[in-house]
Amino acid sequence: MNLLFLTIVFPLLASAVLMFSAGRWSEQRATLIGVGSIGLSALTALWVGCAYLGSIPESSFVQPLWQWISVGNFQPAFRLRLDGLSLTMLGVVTGVGFLIHLFASWYMRGEEGFSRFFAYTNLFIASMLCLVLADDLLFVYLGWEGVGLCSYLLIGFYYRDPANGAAALKAFIVTRVGDVFLAIGLFLLYQQFGTLHIADLLRLAQEPQQASSDLLYWACLMLLGGAVGKSAQLPLQTWLADAMAGPTPVSALIHAATMVTAGVYLIARTHGLFLQEPEVLHWVALTGAATLVLAGFAALVQTDIKRILAYSTMSQIGYMFLALGVGAWGGAIFHLMTHAFFKALLFLSAGSIIVATHHEQNIFQMGGLRRSMPLVYLCFLVGGSALSALPLVTAGFFSKDEILWQVFAANQSSLLVAGLVGAFLTSLYTFRLIFTVFHGEAHCQAHPGKGLAHHLPLIVLMLLSTTVGALISPPLSSVLPAGPGEHLEAGKHGLELLSAAIALSGIGLAAWLFLGRRTLVTRLARHPAGKALSALWLHAWGFDWLYERLFVRPYLLLTRLLGADPLDKLIEGIAAVSLFCHRLLGRSVTGHLRWYLTSLGLGAVLVLGFLLMV
Repeated sequence: MNLLFLTIVFPLLASAVLMFSAGRWSEQRATLIGVGSIGLSALTALWVGCAYLGSIPESSFVQPLWQWISVGNFQPAFRLRLDGLSLTMLGVVTGVGFLIHLFASWYMRGEEGFSRFFAYTNLFIASMLCLVLADDLLFVYLGWEGVGLCSYLLIGFYYRDPANGAAALKAFIVTRVGDVFLAIGLFLLYQQFGTLHIADLLRLAQEPQQASSDLLYWACLMLLGGAVGKSAQLPLQTWLADAMAGPTPVSALIHAATMVTAGVYLIARTHGLFLQEPEVLHWVALTGAATLVLAGFAALVQTDIKRILAYSTMSQIGYMFLALGVGAWGGAIFHLMTHAFFKALLFLSAGSIIVATHHEQNIFQMGGLRRSMPLVYLCFLVGGSALSALPLVTAGFFSKDEILWQVFAANQSSLLVAGLVGAFLTSLYTFRLIFTVFHGEAHCQAHPGKGLAHHLPLIVLMLLSTTVGALISPPLSSVLPAGPGEHLEAGKHGLELLSAAIALSGIGLAAWLFLGRRTLVTRLARHPAGKALSALWLHAWGFDWLYERLFVRPYLLLTRLLGADPLDKLIEGIAAVSLFCHRLLGRSVTGHLRWYLTSLGLGAVLVLGFLLMV
């Protein structure tokens, strides 16, 4: 287990090497370094994980690396902690991350900036590993900011298009808002407890004499604000759909293995703090419930294949927040893991379609692709079924139903209704996508991908998206408390049947609406009410419109006003007066003796007159 640090070192070194190569190396060499480093990190994680599970599964392993600062009582040390939670995240980040990198070596072939792409993605993986393995919230924040920086670089990878740069800037600014909340939360925690060491915080928070309810309440609220920004939950969700401007493997990396899961991990890691503030915990659940429903409606009318998957990610992260809010910590992490499998599968399959159709992303310009792309069709069927929680045969069924059961056991009926409505919407928009893209009349010619780098990640992820993935049981019992439905059974099978029926009804409705001539859908879309709802959902409930008027335009107006700042004008006026005096006095330098003698005489008269007057 002493090799744990290598999981971060391998991608970090590879990123540095690729950056200093300045794009001079061949694609084969860049692939070997970029993909190979993540493979080595994944193998190291497997070795360390096996050693951990075989030795001390009920405790945690801490690896001290170095002391960073020593100022009085503030002595943060960089240590790595391996327990059931960090091991689960380590496996997801390195395992799924390796498959995405392998696929990217096929997808990015021939693109400008091939080495630069892998330099960024390797740094992305290293930052995420720092985040999930850190033993101190200060170093969690270091990884937190690292993934934010890398997301900016990767979303704006095609920087020659100004729209991509704007999308990257939007993601950077919106997530920075959440990061400020998180930083304030860390300040409050340190002020109250005198440490940011996670284990010490969880221990001290349980001691009544150490905890100030008001301060801890606001600290937890700030942590929630940070999680909301990074995981694209209401009201800071607007950046995620625009983040689709980056290459498709980047979308898979952000949505499946790294960035958007960071908020879920943060709340789960600091669960002991949130348990002391049940009101904030309820806000976590409400945030997740609202996001999963609103994002589900938004996904119903999108036409861009990647944006549909982006809104589905918002919705599924909402399920994880819902689970965290009712105390189903293990259920949230379990769904995080299975979601990584099938969402990576869906994004990589979408990338294969985009390349095959000459970078077409409008689903209504595709159609009939099941005949020319049978492997990708099968991948979409399996991944879409897992996303829709198709009963018994998919990993998503077991993880999503675990969340719904925990919500039911917590007696949160309104939240349960939101979860069931989200399940119906999920199956409806997912199979709308599948039926539109793969069935019906073909609108474009497709050239399917070939090669091991294309096929292997899809096949492995497809296998993990079935019941096989659900058989992987994260070792969380010694890290996270049991959920409210852990020891209850009454009503569980009934809820499973209800959830399965809802998912199947959504698929049936999608088949009725989107297979064949689609006359009913066309009629609804042309109706005035249908047009209004479609416009509202297409623009994701108008949050961008609202923020444009509440924040962006006032800020731009303020910048224009400050462009004519009175203080600047005053300073410029002083400089102008000085310049005028300089030019005026400069005219007195004529070089004529008579002028100088006259000036001396006039000056003497003025001085004598002034003295006489005084």
